[in-house]
Amino acid sequence: MNRLLRFAAPHAVEVIDVPRAELAPGQVRVRTLYSGISAGTELTAYRGTNPYLTSQWDPEIRLFRGGADSGQLAYPLDGWGYSEVGEVVEIAEPEGGLPADAPRVGDRVWGIWGHRAEGVLTVEALRGHVLPDGLDPLAAAFVRVGAIALNGVLAADLGVGSTVVIFGQGVIGLLATRFAVLNGATVFAVDGIPARREAALRWGATHALAPDAELALTLRELTGGAGADAAIELSGNYHALHSAVRAVGADGTVVASGFYQGEATPLHLGEEFHHNRVQLLASQIGSAPNRLRARWDVPRLQRTVVDALADGRVDAASLVTHRYRLDDAAEAYRLLDTDPSAALQVVLEF
Repeated sequence: MNRLLRFAAPHAVEVIDVPRAELAPGQVRVRTLYSGISAGTELTAYRGTNPYLTSQWDPEIRLFRGGADSGQLAYPLDGWGYSEVGEVVEIAEPEGGLPADAPRVGDRVWGIWGHRAEGVLTVEALRGHVLPDGLDPLAAAFVRVGAIALNGVLAADLGVGSTVVIFGQGVIGLLATRFAVLNGATVFAVDGIPARREAALRWGATHALAPDAELALTLRELTGGAGADAAIELSGNYHALHSAVRAVGADGTVVASGFYQGEATPLHLGEEFHHNRVQLLASQIGSAPNRLRARWDVPRLQRTVVDALADGRVDAASLVTHRYRLDDAAEAYRLLDTDPSAALQVVLEF
């Protein structure tokens, strides 16, 4: 049998047993070692706020359609999760044999197969996903979230001499802070949790600020009156998005990387957004920024993160604050839902 995590209903987590799948030619069985819990996207499924529960995404015209009774997904939701690491235990070779960069039995790989004891993936899905020698498998659970952070940094077009304000210093925010520093930018980190501000300073931020009413004025003082060149908003909070708009100067760029839910009442577009001609960009892991798509794609984002993890430029494993067995997953989600300040990265161990 295979064990996997199920959202039976909003705020209801179960662990169920399902039959072990047989492999078809060209498929790989991976025994899970670690699976990172997303405190953003996954919590929308846990809480019942994910847009796929109330509407349907039409990929051809790229619109959500339908009303509250026509969701694309419905409870129970099985096997959520997108930050997995495991060991290949079985391969059903495709006709013609395995490609040179395909995994072999015994290799450790990263990928997406959800919170389950075993994943079955195609050989193609795991090509190039073998962990480099010496890379801690726990660190490899950060490849996908690291790519989200890097994508936001690329969208902000940072370099030596740039100033950027990064809102939200959770896991993805801290990774974005580190990548922005590696790009040569001066980073002003913003978070309401003191421990996260302290972590941001350790990860290279020049200043770590609380999101108070004077934040925009403070940032003007720190930038000689100019405001920041760019801001990256990663908390998914509309108040923070509005603060990001106020943080940048004339013709500044705001990269909205959070997964926003509900109405955007706190966001005011008739003030600084209008008068400073602020450019507001959405960043989402489905593709690289427009100006880079001839050279960058999601696999390159992920390879870049793997390289940074492997050579020590990014110490992602140090962000893990809590580990739970799969049987205790309900406790992990309750923690993230009710006391987010208590944790950074929560990981399920298998």
